[in-house]
Amino acid sequence: MDKRRILFVCLGNICRSPLGEGILRTMATKRGLESRVEADSAGTGGWHHGEAPDRRSIDVGRENGVDISGLRARKIKPADFSDFDMIFAMDRSNLRDLVKIAPHDSHADIHLFMDFVSGQKRDVPDPYYGDRTDFEAVYQMLSSGCEKLLATLFRTA
Repeated sequence: MDKRRILFVCLGNICRSPLGEGILRTMATKRGLESRVEADSAGTGGWHHGEAPDRRSIDVGRENGVDISGLRARKIKPADFSDFDMIFAMDRSNLRDLVKIAPHDSHADIHLFMDFVSGQKRDVPDPYYGDRTDFEAVYQMLSSGCEKLLATLFRTA
């Protein structure tokens, strides 16, 4: 089977989307699927370009065995819409922005992440202005969602 190329997108690419990328990579590796899954992340805005993820996302990830400390923020680019099979927006605002900027010849399937993995039109809330518990809640949502995503894509338990 071909490699599945998956892009997680949030607003600034420093909280939610790098966690999604890191969680999916870690889970794929633990299941022996690392050669079949490529994960990346981006933001709809570019003001954090080149910056490491938010320290709170790094800490929550590390405490759960996910290292995102080496990731750097970037803004989504037109080539992403052909380079990735699936693009997952973390919230409805990101989804609207992605649909608006997608090139007409886009090959990527664009989805609201929680809608795709749970069938619920729920946002993964932006924890940036919150506290530690908000980052932990986002981690749990993304972790559960990535489990379901891998199970859906590869029919695994």
